[in-house]
Amino acid sequence: MPDRIEVSPADEGFRRELLGVLPHLRAFARGLCGRPDFADDLVQEATIKAWVARDRYTPGTNMRAWTFAILRNHYLSELRRSRRQTDLDEGAVERMLVMDADQEGPLHLSDMETALSKLAPERREAVLLVGASGFSYEDAAEIAGCPIGTMKSRVARARADLARLLDGEADAVTARLRKAG
Repeated sequence: MPDRIEVSPADEGFRRELLGVLPHLRAFARGLCGRPDFADDLVQEATIKAWVARDRYTPGTNMRAWTFAILRNHYLSELRRSRRQTDLDEGAVERMLVMDADQEGPLHLSDMETALSKLAPERREAVLLVGASGFSYEDAAEIAGCPIGTMKSRVARARADLARLLDGEADAVTARLRKAG
């Protein structure tokens, strides 16, 4: 029988705290990328990175904010890496994310998920951090690496775009977002 590995009380506390944020990480990842399979990969990688860097985490601080920053940074790295590997431009990738599913693999998204997928990535991230994940503007700005005023502006614009998209002005908002994109 193999020897049992002793886990320090600090590691056990970290593990419990990390397990507690997993549902929040998955929701954030799903909102960022819009694909459950990719979201699961992002969460897995973020969890591994957090565990490896656990000695840099200060117990009692905001585990959720720390892990969200890890996940966000990994997501951005994956986007940069995938851009280098393909000739697709960002606009084409964004349009693929909002295409209707084919009949062989139907994907039923709620109106909110569809509207979120049409937002510019920075606005989607901002509204997910502040609106869906409950971070303060200060924490969300720190996670996104931008000034608090920028975060407030992104959230306000995202909420306005979402309201218009959900109120049936989707064509006008989509056209405006494509021009801005």
